[in-house]
Amino acid sequence: MKFFVDTADVDAIRELNDLGFVDGVTTNPSLIAKSGRDILEVTKEICDMVEGPVSAEVVATEYEDMIAEGRKLAEIAPNIAVKVPLTLDGLRACKTLTGEGKMVNVTLCFSANQALLAAKAGATFISPFIGRLDDINLDGLELIADIRQIYDNYGYETQILAASIRGANHMSDCAKIGADVATAPPAVIKAMANHVLTDKGLAAFLADAEKAGIKIV
Repeated sequence: MKFFVDTADVDAIRELNDLGFVDGVTTNPSLIAKSGRDILEVTKEICDMVEGPVSAEVVATEYEDMIAEGRKLAEIAPNIAVKVPLTLDGLRACKTLTGEGKMVNVTLCFSANQALLAAKAGATFISPFIGRLDDINLDGLELIADIRQIYDNYGYETQILAASIRGANHMSDCAKIGADVATAPPAVIKAMANHVLTDKGLAAFLADAEKAGIKIV
């Protein structure tokens, strides 16, 4: 499973990228706003840093405006994936932009039917928001499984990009179900390394080494 980091914080992206944990980046207007920087400037910096896809989202809601914004964003770098909402206008924009050879990430997916439409529109990525479904007592992971089954049934090449990840367990659960990609905040990706028994075991090893006077260099 590929890891995308869900942030516009270039320092956080650089840290994880140096560790080899970044296969791509997802951004949105909310994350760009938190960075306090110009959308084109920060997106270009991220694209220069990361080899994989960088999702940059349109803010328009009408087809013609989405196309104009999508083309502008795609000019930033060849690894831009234009992010459009899962609306009829967004799906129409997806089809047009995909036809022009651009990567497209269809976002705000909350049902298998929506995911099916996105695949038929030629989406590069479909972004089901599992955490937001969990928030309203629906099973976000079940949606990932449903989409995986549908896509496998018909050989759709659209990649399932699990989004709205709330914790480290979501990451392993998505991997077991067969999500192609999971995008998560930096803190969630770093938390995947944590385990209380690892900490306990390391403390014991260090204590024993100190008692025995063990030094490597």
